[in-house]
Amino acid sequence: MEEIKTQLPENAFRELNEGETYEPMMSPKGHYPEVNFWSVTWGILMAVLFSAAAAYLGLKVGQVFEAAIPIAIIAVGVSTAARRSKALGENVIIQSIGACSGSVVAGAIFTLPAIYILQAKYPEMSASFFNIFMASLLGGILGILFLIPFRRYFVKEMHGKYPFPEATATTQVLVSGEKGGSQAKPLLIAGIIGGLYDFIIATFGWWNENFTTRVIGWGQQLADHAKLVFKVNTGAAVLGLGYIIGLKYAFIICLGSLAVWWLIVPGMALLFSGDILNMWDPSLTTPVGEMSPEQIFKSYGKSIGIGGIAMAGLIGIWKSRSIIVNAVKGIGGGDKTKRLQTEELRTDRDLSMKIISIGTILTIVITFAFFYLGVFQGNILFAAVGILLVGFIAFLFTTVAANAIAIVGSNPVSGMTLMTLILASVVMVAVGLNGPGGMLAALVMGGVVCTALSVAGSFVTDLKIGYWLGTTPKKQEQWKFLGVLVSAATVGGVMMLLNQTYNFASGELAAPQANAMAAVIEPLMSGVGAPWLLYAIGAVIALVLTWCKVPALAFALGMFIPLELNTPLLVGGAINWYVTTRSKNTAVNEARGEKGTLIASGFIAGGALMGVVSALLRFVGYDPIDESWLAHPLSEACALIAYILLICYFIKATKTANK
Repeated sequence: MEEIKTQLPENAFRELNEGETYEPMMSPKGHYPEVNFWSVTWGILMAVLFSAAAAYLGLKVGQVFEAAIPIAIIAVGVSTAARRSKALGENVIIQSIGACSGSVVAGAIFTLPAIYILQAKYPEMSASFFNIFMASLLGGILGILFLIPFRRYFVKEMHGKYPFPEATATTQVLVSGEKGGSQAKPLLIAGIIGGLYDFIIATFGWWNENFTTRVIGWGQQLADHAKLVFKVNTGAAVLGLGYIIGLKYAFIICLGSLAVWWLIVPGMALLFSGDILNMWDPSLTTPVGEMSPEQIFKSYGKSIGIGGIAMAGLIGIWKSRSIIVNAVKGIGGGDKTKRLQTEELRTDRDLSMKIISIGTILTIVITFAFFYLGVFQGNILFAAVGILLVGFIAFLFTTVAANAIAIVGSNPVSGMTLMTLILASVVMVAVGLNGPGGMLAALVMGGVVCTALSVAGSFVTDLKIGYWLGTTPKKQEQWKFLGVLVSAATVGGVMMLLNQTYNFASGELAAPQANAMAAVIEPLMSGVGAPWLLYAIGAVIALVLTWCKVPALAFALGMFIPLELNTPLLVGGAINWYVTTRSKNTAVNEARGEKGTLIASGFIAGGALMGVVSALLRFVGYDPIDESWLAHPLSEACALIAYILLICYFIKATKTANK
């Protein structure tokens, strides 16, 4: 067994020069502990715990925290406490199995609680544990199988071209466990500072989570009359995310956000001031001019973003057609000589294409049987159309999910799922299925696709971590299936328990994403149209951006993600540019940039871990936040001061890095 290096190579985060190769921390020719009783047991435990925690938080506030980072922290902690030797490979397996929790939960809770919500109105709809479990399990398995053929492209061939923010932060956490001592000090200090900072906001509300221009009088007037508002989330984790993404992508993402919030939202309020635009959503009864900027964004602007993401995804699929064709050939057994040559290295060994092809066919057959017997009540036409839609959309948008994670660390899975639900509803109505049966079918189909895309996006993070550190991809791929199985069973049980406790239809648990899905699907299955015009506007924007050589997916992500979460990405990207350009010595700039990456990773890790703790405190009923204080403009002023101090610490800490 060879020794493990104590730090990442210098070329870990940059593009490789001609003829240059990447040598991970664990040698490709060496053999290290990875899969054993210790790593599998801890991985299962993490999958169960974080599936339960993520399901509650996601249904409460509509956001599912990414479990990879807190699980990596726990893995490092328990391996250090147990004095395990050469635990890096084991920790990657723990993280990879456990991280299924966040992705499977996101796939399930964004869609399937809508069945319970609609069941109150349509009692004939059935929301059984079996349906939830099977939709989550089959979707997760498809996500893994569809992504594996693209592993080499995303994690190896595109090395240094994508920032992979979440994978970077998780990798730094795992490396710190191997480094120990003073080398892990910057990450630990930044983790404590960022964690406490975000914990104070989330748990105690000492200052506001967001700073907006409404804090001053003219800003409130601008929001009320011109529908213009500026927002920035003042959290440490999002700031760190922006630093790792870098200025280029952060700027494009922010431009997309500003295009919606500062051009489209005010423009709609001006053009349709007295009009009620509700052709596709009868629940909208307020004239556009009387809506707040946030309401206009939610009702109209977000749909333009969804159209942009869908078209950017299709453009990306077209540009990657050769990669997709090669992946399909690989599943069919093509290009065998090249595959055998690359598989000589342990770190480039995937599950065999024979297993992937058999597994894919078997999963599709089981999914068809599930649709035929459990969803469409023995109608073979509906089941055949359903499996064709699910298989086609899930496979095509796997690359879109992976691209989004690689660029911004956030998967627009809810937007892609909404598009899936709309397409599924239109197609199923066209073949004769509508009403409550159609709603149930479309939601289960959406749950399968949503979970597939969520798991695929999460898995590309795991594989990139493994690539940087030098683990065996084949082992990650094999044991990822176990993580999906455990997480699917857990989320199914937790969802039923939460519905019995809170009743999703009562509104006591917000379940905002699922409510949105229910609101969209009911009129579609009742003959009301979808916002095709808004989708078309977003699609045209994506086409124009592509023609202008601007990354359309990054821009469209900005249009879809709320403004307050995009502006801090730009702040973080600007800090990255600043600290890496202040010195005339290139080596000093590089050292400061690496120190900044450690600090940013610490912010993300600390914020993620404390987010879990804060969610658990809320779960047990501890909530000392004073809402009246958060509604006071002074809380936002305090937030701005705290944010500026955090930025100053970030910049000052990077300057201590020397050549």
